[in-house]
Amino acid sequence: MVYQLDDDLWFPDPRLADEDGCLAVGGDLSIDRLLLAYQHGIFPWFSFRDNEEPVWYCPHERFVIFPNEIHISHSMRTLLNKKKYTFTLNEDFEGVIHNCSKLRYEEEGAWLGEDIIKAYTELHRQGFAASVEVWEEERLVGGLYGVNIGSAFFGESMFSLVPSGSKLALIHLAKTMQELNGSIIDCQLKTAHLESMGGRYISYDEYMKLISSC
Repeated sequence: MVYQLDDDLWFPDPRLADEDGCLAVGGDLSIDRLLLAYQHGIFPWFSFRDNEEPVWYCPHERFVIFPNEIHISHSMRTLLNKKKYTFTLNEDFEGVIHNCSKLRYEEEGAWLGEDIIKAYTELHRQGFAASVEVWEEERLVGGLYGVNIGSAFFGESMFSLVPSGSKLALIHLAKTMQELNGSIIDCQLKTAHLESMGGRYISYDEYMKLISSC
């Protein structure tokens, strides 16, 4: 069953999401609603061309990476050792989110439209969203962004303008979280790319125990 949200700030029990994880439609992308959503493992995901209202998801199984389990292949270690790229945190959030949008904007079902960009940029301004940047000299060539609450990072999107640019960003995120005692990187959905780097499924109940303790 998919629930219809209204102007009040609420979500149904995430365990009531359908098999695909679709839980609710409606509401808005306000900061308060987004923070409430992420605190319960819920996130907006919808084609901005095909939907007039946000659609909210909460998969029953969560694909996550634990920072201390990040897998760094031999080829990636070699690339890192060349020191061709440098890394920053929160130096160019807008550059990262706009590059993530640009690379997928013309695709069918593209979800990173202006409303999402505006909402997450405001989350960043208020200290609840963060970015990792990968630089080749002064050129932004890769990165990722997501929501950061407590010791958990909820990944939203990544991009590469050079081979392995997004992998480098994810490795830097994991290493930074190791140093800061970060607990979990929520990947939301499984991809071969993320699985190769140590991603695995955990149950929603285990997931909630982890993010509730952040």
